[in-house]
Order: sequence, then structure tokens, then C-alpha cells
Amino acid sequence: MNLTLEYHRSPVRYMTTRTATGTSVGGRASGWMAANLSPLRLLNRPEPRLPGAGWTRVRPRLSGICGSDLGLLTGRNSPYLSALISLPFTPGHEVVGDTLDDLPDLPKGTRVVLDPVLGCVPRGLEPCAGCAADQPSRCDHITAGRVSAGMQTGYCADTGGGWSRVFVAHASQLHRVPDTVDDERAVLVEPLACAIHTVRRAPIPDGASVLVVGAGTVGLLTTMALREYTKAGPIYVIARYGHQRELAREAGATEVLASDRAARALRRATGGFLARPERGSEYLLGGVDLAFDCTAGSGLDTALRVVRAGGTVVMSGMPNAGVDLTPLWFRELNLVGAYCSGGHDFPDALALAQSAPLTGYVDAVYPLSRWRDAIGHASAAGRLGSVKVAFDPTKDQ
Repeated sequence: MNLTLEYHRSPVRYMTTRTATGTSVGGRASGWMAANLSPLRLLNRPEPRLPGAGWTRVRPRLSGICGSDLGLLTGRNSPYLSALISLPFTPGHEVVGDTLDDLPDLPKGTRVVLDPVLGCVPRGLEPCAGCAADQPSRCDHITAGRVSAGMQTGYCADTGGGWSRVFVAHASQLHRVPDTVDDERAVLVEPLACAIHTVRRAPIPDGASVLVVGAGTVGLLTTMALREYTKAGPIYVIARYGHQRELAREAGATEVLASDRAARALRRATGGFLARPERGSEYLLGGVDLAFDCTAGSGLDTALRVVRAGGTVVMSGMPNAGVDLTPLWFRELNLVGAYCSGGHDFPDALALAQSAPLTGYVDAVYPLSRWRDAIGHASAAGRLGSVKVAFDPTKDQ
């Protein structure tokens, strides 16, 4: 049998969790409520079946807890996504594990990381326009084919996910991990690939000034990707906690800013005029060339307010809050989305993982049996001094 954490639809629990973990309840208390009220169940299930040729079972070594997972468990994810999943599903899409079946280029026992997007190739379909362009994150067929609906592994009832002892994946989703990359680095490869994809979503001129809003896992990895794959000039990072400020500097930040002083600090650094509206946050007339929103909260609002006229805002954090779009209109900004990774980002992420300053990022690992503790910790990771919390499904206690 396969020990697995399953997510089941429960409108009552969804609304209760969303209310209980609202803005009036924050930090660790919010995480504990999400864990205790969320519709997760720890169950023993049969292993998922192989959907066809080219598929293998995978036994996770480590599986990360992502911000989108927390958004799901706290009822903050948009209902837009509800049409792109199948229930019940097992979460977990940041995975390093071992294959359990022989494939032509991946013999049994190969250590792999997972590209979770379930595009046309694993679904056994003729490529749509996105997949034909080697951009499976733009797949139009994620509700069709040989497996049930699911934008990714971790949201699909037929594949299982990383929060279990066994799930299934197609060979096209798997990337061999070099021996020089340990498990703690390997479990960060998927979010690192997403960060690389993010910085490639918009042209970044040589010497451009860049702001990264947020210094959690996504923000820190985006800062690394900016330094490695672009010729950006000054990179400013907004960080909330002390350990994040230190890690942002190690990742390549030129200057680290406090969230409540960001507009004023950027006015001094880039020039411009600080405007103070009757209601709402202050903003710049002037500012940085580009901003990357790497949060799941108010980061987009901040980014829109500190980018120069005609500049670009790239949104990589999953949105879950309303935002005033007036700056987008008035300053004629470019707003760009960045979802998952592209076709070439995983090999680059595996290469960067070997040299990037990732030591200590995974500092809390839990067995599946302690899932409530894990969710509570991940929800308060910033305040508790953590970056990435993960499950080790191989452990009992």
C-alpha cells in the first residue's frame, strides 16, 4: 500500500479555512489552522497505475511544500484553477526521487527531479501550439488525454504526487540528477527552473535596474537567476525577515530593502518623485526598469507602484489578493505572467544547483505522519527563519 496525503473537495472546510486564516490571523497560528481545518487525509492507498508506455513509478526522497500548496490549504487559491484539477489528488510537485521501473534512458533506480507540468506528451496527445513550441507550461490540453485533468503532477488524481511514497510520471517529465547535486539541492531544482523561466519572460537590457519583491524561496532563486542569466545592473530585493536579508545578499542583491520603506529607498537610488495619494500606498513617478513579484500577497501592488513609466512587471507568485491596476494604465506598464518552467530551464537549473548558494535552504524535513506540523511550519517559514520545508515520505516518524 501507498501512504499518501490526499486532498478532497470540501466546500465547508474550504470556507472555514479561508475565514480562519484570513488577514486577521497571521503567522504560525494561520498555518496551524490551515493544517487542522484543511481537507487533507493521510491514507493508505494502492499505488497509482502506470497510464501507458513511457511511464514509471517514482519513490520520493524529498518533496517540498510550495507557496501554491499553502494557498490551496488556506483557501486562498483562485477558483479559476478548479477546472484544471481532478479529485481526490495528492499534492507535491517539487520532488527528488528514484525511479522504480525501467525506461529506455532511465533505468530502475535512477535519481530524478520532476518537471510537474502534464502537457501533451505525457497525455499521449498530438502537440498543441504551446507544447510544439517547447513551452508545455502553455499546454491547452491539460484536461484531456490518458490521465485525468490536472495542470501538474500534484493536482491530478491519476498520477499521485510527491506527498506520498509512490507516484507515477512520464519519462518526458523526469531529469536525471548528477551525483554532485545532493537531495537538499535537488528538491530545489523545480522552483529554480521556474525562477530561470521567470527572468526569461521579459527582455532585461544590460545594466537595467531590477526590483525583486519578496525574499522567500521564489524571490531568492529569482535573484540568483537574474545574476546568473542576465546582465542586469543593480538588483534591489524587498525582504521582510533578517535571515532573508542575509540570503538575498548572498544570492546577488545589490541592496536589500524593508517593505515599508521600499518606495522611498528606490526614489533615492533611482531618482523620481514620491507621490502620496489620499488613500493607499505611496508610489514613484520614476523608479526601476523592471520588477518581479515573487509573493502571493501584496507584492504586485508594490511592484506596480515603483516601476518607471513604460517599465515591466513580471508576476511569478500565484496571485491571491486584489490589486489597484491604476498604475498599469496610467504609467503604460507591461505586465507579464510567468508560470512554471519552459523546455530548456530544467537543464540550466540542474547546472546552477551545483554552484548556487543553496546550502541550508532546506532546514526542516518531516515525515508524512507529521503533516500538520509541516504545514504549520511552512506557513510561518519566514518568521521562523526557514526557507524551504519538505517531506521525507520514506520516514515513518
